[in-house]
Amino acid sequence: MTTQVNETQLEEQFNETIAAKDRIEPRDWMPEKYRKTLVRQVAQHAHSEIIGMQPEGNWISRAPSLRRKAILLAKVQDEAGHGLYLYSAAETLGATRDELTEKLIAGKQKYSSIFNYPTLSYTDVGTIGWLVDGAAICNQVPLCRTSFGPYGRAMIRICKEESFHQRQGYELLMTMMRGTEEQRASVQESVNRFWWPSLMMFGPPDDDSPNTEQSMEWGIKTHTNDELRQKFVDMSVPQADALGVTLPDEGLKWNEERGHYDFSTPDWNEFWAVVKGNGPCNDQRVAHRKRAWDDGAWVRDAALAFAENSAADADGATAPAGPDDATAPAGPDDATVPAAPTDSPETPTAEEAAK
Repeated sequence: MTTQVNETQLEEQFNETIAAKDRIEPRDWMPEKYRKTLVRQVAQHAHSEIIGMQPEGNWISRAPSLRRKAILLAKVQDEAGHGLYLYSAAETLGATRDELTEKLIAGKQKYSSIFNYPTLSYTDVGTIGWLVDGAAICNQVPLCRTSFGPYGRAMIRICKEESFHQRQGYELLMTMMRGTEEQRASVQESVNRFWWPSLMMFGPPDDDSPNTEQSMEWGIKTHTNDELRQKFVDMSVPQADALGVTLPDEGLKWNEERGHYDFSTPDWNEFWAVVKGNGPCNDQRVAHRKRAWDDGAWVRDAALAFAENSAADADGATAPAGPDDATAPAGPDDATVPAAPTDSPETPTAEEAAK
């Protein structure tokens, strides 16, 4: 009875914290369903950052200049860091990195559908920066105010870096649009391929999203999928006009009454096919992640062994001396041998030698 009363009180405190738009911290009581929902979302986000290194990392060695190579390399390194921040946040919920990675490889956890599309040209690096990272910013900035503390704090730094990534991508496309006719055609072709998958990044429509309503009630999410998708479209249209490209949607037009752009419905059959593992690059992405995980096993084992040995050495250095460690009294054989006189009888002194 006491346990039931205590849990009821804890749940009331939890609900009060959520209602006040305050943060839930790892040591706070939380409903098990809240914890599981967070583990699912944070893990999917972390997996997306790590898997998302593959499409652009494919072009590091083929970037057209040293400057472009350095920019792309720095971006891919940033994405690795984002994944580590998010795995750390998931660890505060009791989910280990090993556990999450193994679930990903086994197909029990997902990552963003956008990364199952191929990067067919270097131009795609710029398009991913503009559209994919732009969609990520729309989705992730509200997460800086999510109800779970470690997740929200991780998102602050991630969003700053994603904003820089978007500017890099847009700058690359703008440079190409000032180039040759072939380069401009390449930008348009790339935008045509990535526009619709970028719209799908926000997830299914609200009516078909099984998690949105509860996540909104708990403050994990603060905007619905459709709200974020609309914000992204409204943001992208003027950017496309400035860039000089046409977004591939005949239904895209300004709605004065709504104060937003109307746009056509994405192909949700394609979306669900990709989510279920039937996209162009699903098998390739997961196989590459598994190979990297398996190849890196010896590094993880060595790091753990080093940490354990270092901890053992530290414990040994600080441990109090026991009876066996006491200094033993010197015995006859250990007695200090007196030093021989400087001038021994066998060695004549300088005065004697002078005589």
